[in-house]
Formats: sequence, C-alpha cells, structure tokens
Amino acid sequence: MSRPVIKTIFLLIFLSIFLTSFASSKDNVLNVYTWSGVIPDFTIRQFEKETGIKVNFSTYDSNEVMYAKLKADKNNQYDVIEPSSYYIDRMRRQSMLEKLDKSLLPNFHNLNPSFLNQSYDPNTQYSLPFIWGVTGIFINKAYIEKKDAPTRWSDLWDEKYANQLLLLDDSREVFSMAMHVLGYSGNDTNPEHIKQAYFKLKEILPKVKIFNSAVLSLLIDEDANVGMVWNGDLFKAAKENKQLEFIYPKDGFAIWVDNFAIPKNAPHRENAYKFLNYMLDAEVNKQVALDNNFPTANSAAQKLLPVSIRNNEVVYPSQATLSKGEFQKDIGDDALALYEKYWEQLKMGG
Repeated sequence: MSRPVIKTIFLLIFLSIFLTSFASSKDNVLNVYTWSGVIPDFTIRQFEKETGIKVNFSTYDSNEVMYAKLKADKNNQYDVIEPSSYYIDRMRRQSMLEKLDKSLLPNFHNLNPSFLNQSYDPNTQYSLPFIWGVTGIFINKAYIEKKDAPTRWSDLWDEKYANQLLLLDDSREVFSMAMHVLGYSGNDTNPEHIKQAYFKLKEILPKVKIFNSAVLSLLIDEDANVGMVWNGDLFKAAKENKQLEFIYPKDGFAIWVDNFAIPKNAPHRENAYKFLNYMLDAEVNKQVALDNNFPTANSAAQKLLPVSIRNNEVVYPSQATLSKGEFQKDIGDDALALYEKYWEQLKMGG
C-alpha cells in the first residue's frame, strides 16, 4: 500500500473521529427553561461538572410567557420546563408534555406523596413537583393585636381594614379568596359564581391599599400590615421583620406547585432525565431549598434541612393544615377569559 493511500486513510479516520466528537459535544447539551430565581447558578455548574453536559439556562417570570413561547415554537428547543400546577393541567390536555418514564428517575421516591397524584396530573404522569406554597393571610403584630387578627378571608371585609389591605396582583389568587368566602371552589368555572365573586370583590376595594405580588420589601418596610401573601415570601420577610405572622385561612386557601416537565419532542431527552433525577437528589434539592427559600416538595431533602426550617409551620404546614387547602388547576379558556374581564374592571375601580 502506497504512502499517499495510507495518509489518505489516516486523514479519513481523523476526520471521522473529529466529526463524531464534534457532533457528540454539540448534542451533549441541555436546554432548561424555568422560573427566575428558583435554581441557583451553583446547582447548574455542579451538574455540568458531574455530567459533562452543557446547560443552556433561561428563565421566565410568568406561566403565560412560557406557554406562549412553547406554543409559538413548532420545533421545540427546550428539554426541561417548570410550569405551575394549572399549566401542567392545561399543557398535558393539549398534548404538549411527554409522559414520564419513571424507570429513568431512580430518585423519584424522594418526593412527598402529598404532592403526587393530584387532580392537575392524575398518577403523576407528566410532572415532578419541585417547589410549592400556600396563599394565606399575614399581619404585622406591631399594628394588629393577635386577638383582633383575621382568621378567615371573610374577616378582611371588615371596615376596620379600610385602605390597609395588601392583595396580590394576581387574578386567580384574588378571585380564589372571594370564591372561598362565598363557599365555592377556588377553581370554580361557573359564570354566575365568577360574577358573584366579582361583586364580592367590589365590596373589598375600599379596604385595598396596594395590589402587588413583589411583596418582600413592602412587608419588611411595613408599607402594608395586613392582607394576602404567599407563605414563602412571609417566611423570608419575617427573617428581617419579626413582627410578621402568617395565618392559614379557616375558610380555605389555594396551594400552588411549580413542577418540572419535559415538553413534547424535547431535543435532548436523555439529558433531560439525567437533569431531573439530579434535581430529585436529596442533598442537591436541600441546597436548592436553602438558596431559594421556597418549600420543597422533596421529602428526603426536607429532612436534611435545619430544624428551624423543616419544623416551621409557616413553611411546612402539617398534613392536617394542608388538607384544608386546594390545589390550583386549569379552569379552561372561557372561564379564564371571564376572570380576566372582571379583573380588569376591578382594577379600574369596579
């Protein structure tokens, strides 16, 4: 065999190895799209170090933005997303999510059973609960005595709270409050019940001082001293202001859950499962929970948290308390449009 032929063969072998390596490195990536502020950078870097998988990490600030982006992108580019419970419900109904292969998730058993098999995802086929929270009442004890504190949503309609209330700037949350006062489900889709909730909310408008969902500084600086809050935010704010207290409303409350999911036609499916199983690891999940301060749906991770956190009733309520709550689920386009119509009217002054 002549030297030119040998050189040609070696060149072809070299090019083959190079191209294979290039293709492999190009494919050894993961595209993650989640809520901002929930997965710390050090978690992503550690996953990359342990697996050699390059993570392209991007974030969003609302379910609506995430949903619209995936709807518009016919050639899906994402491998892992993080919809809230009612968007898991919507997206699985619209065949936008992959049914999970739990044999590829050996850490699945770490999850808290309380967050599995919920109405938004029966048999937990499409989602993995990650972080969660409860919507409840807060007071500042420096201004409101405990004996006079509200214990039900209905108490917030009292005249003594005129121009004092902080309500979340979130239509589902505010209408859920009114629905519970009226004795209905926070997921109610009955047009007449939605209308009743709207008129009930018109009654509370004179008591509202602020509509805002970015509440940490408002709570800490005492810009509002009574109203509606997510328990995780109250827990974080109470580290700075010890006068803050969280109350689980006796007339019911919403439970929200943000979940990991794999969208249909994920381009790097194998890497997606590696990432999800990594996030289900107890030690990894514990470090994430300590960083973002949200309650984790991972029982094994919760057990590793400091006693002051894992036994804190604000962050981790008992099963008896949770049983009085209601998981948010999709209410459909028609009901959602009606909620939004009344919400706009309400925000304009009724």
